[in-house]
Amino acid sequence: MDIFTAHDLLRCYARGVFPMGEARDDPRVFLVEPEMRGVIPLDGFHIPTRLRRTVRSEPFDVRFDTAFGAVIDACAASAPGREDTWINAPIRRLYLELHAMGRAHSIECWKDEVLVGGLYGVTLGGAFFGESMFSRATDASKVALIHLVARLKLGGWRLLDAQFRTPHLDQFGLIETPQFAYLRMLEAAMQVQPDPSALSRPLMGTKAVAYSLQPTTHAS
Repeated sequence: MDIFTAHDLLRCYARGVFPMGEARDDPRVFLVEPEMRGVIPLDGFHIPTRLRRTVRSEPFDVRFDTAFGAVIDACAASAPGREDTWINAPIRRLYLELHAMGRAHSIECWKDEVLVGGLYGVTLGGAFFGESMFSRATDASKVALIHLVARLKLGGWRLLDAQFRTPHLDQFGLIETPQFAYLRMLEAAMQVQPDPSALSRPLMGTKAVAYSLQPTTHAS
């Protein structure tokens, strides 16, 4: 399809579809509406015991929105088992525009001032749409996800959309739901106005684990 704007992209998210590219060097962008949607329930979030200990030990400096473009580039880079990527140049441009609009954010894990893991996604109403994650150090992307969930709960988000089910996300309690049921969840979440400052709130590892496992605080 033709390249669309960041505002067009937000409208796509609001109606339950999201963009992908065929390959890094393919400039085309197409919209995806899966029959089954991967969702991480904020009230049913699970952290394996070993990973709880890891997060509490704070092996990484967790930061917010300090290297958004670098996170996208790392997610797009080749890795063992993932030689190609759906993040092409138009996709990268669109998400950088969303970031400039305050609609796309990154959670980053740093070690000795080196970016070693993280994720990025889009926020709209009370929904957060996770797009991609990467890890160059053991558990780095998992730690970023736990810190994200803690902040989403603190801010009053209602929905964490993971798009597709993966073994990597199953350990956190991911569920698959039919698209028609997902759309009802999305509609409810879109009525919520969370507190955006919660995303940038500094959190120690112990607090990140505790908040991510607490019942969701609903913002009005």
